[in-house]
Amino acid sequence: MEHKSGFVNIIGLPNAGKSTLMNALVGEKLSIITSKAQTTRHRIMGIVNGEDFQIVYSDTPGIVKPHYKLHESMMKFVHSAFEDADIFLLVTEKSEDQLQDEYLAKINDSGKPVIVAVNKVDLQSQEQALLQVKEWEQKMPGAVVIPVSALHKFNLDRLFETLIEKLPVSLPYYPKDELTDRSMRFFVSEIIREKILLYYKQEIPYSVEVSVDEYKEKENITHITSTIYVARESQKAIIIGHQGKSIKGLGMAARKDIEEFIEARVYLELRVKVSKDWRDDSQQLKRFGYE
Repeated sequence: MEHKSGFVNIIGLPNAGKSTLMNALVGEKLSIITSKAQTTRHRIMGIVNGEDFQIVYSDTPGIVKPHYKLHESMMKFVHSAFEDADIFLLVTEKSEDQLQDEYLAKINDSGKPVIVAVNKVDLQSQEQALLQVKEWEQKMPGAVVIPVSALHKFNLDRLFETLIEKLPVSLPYYPKDELTDRSMRFFVSEIIREKILLYYKQEIPYSVEVSVDEYKEKENITHITSTIYVARESQKAIIIGHQGKSIKGLGMAARKDIEEFIEARVYLELRVKVSKDWRDDSQQLKRFGYE
């Protein structure tokens, strides 16, 4: 029996539901999900193994026009995923602006198999969904276009079978018991950042980065110390809130999800620091895992 393995590069614009789709395909919550754009900042891999296949999904940041060095670093993750992709999984949805022609051309000219997942069809009529499929079939000749709903897991079986069919013959790239290439500290910081995206409005979530400074597993509890970096003193005050109420609520919500993720009791300490212009500071970005 031939073994198939390959990298599936999941790309699209912010708000297309890429992260929701990857989590559904992997069966684990690896990428944070909110209704806000630019949720994903890193390249996150999710690995799915079968007896005779390995799919390495790669969730990259949504394609944006850079305004900060942070955005430039995010786009580097997108470009690196373009280089090693065996299959392109383009996630799109009805209400979004169309992906820039340069990226569509790059995908079309790659010579790699392309699957277009028209997401969020649960929000459309059947006629609208069929029209979307036809439009993408014309725009991406040779691509397999599949209407899906990542949220409701509609048509994901068909998508999964199509991906396996398109995989190249290859030995596994990662050990069969691995789920992701990222560390536990990374996912803890992402859970905290997700709660900030959910709990705070306007510019706060986009001005924030999270680091995990201490992660100590003890007999009955895991001690975690994390720092939330903001760009201005006024943002620090908003994160902390009146008499510390906001950060306390944030900590409680994050701790609950972290405990569920690591399957252990957690003591979580959150700190807030001001790091002016971190989004344009190369050294700071490198420390946060951006290259």
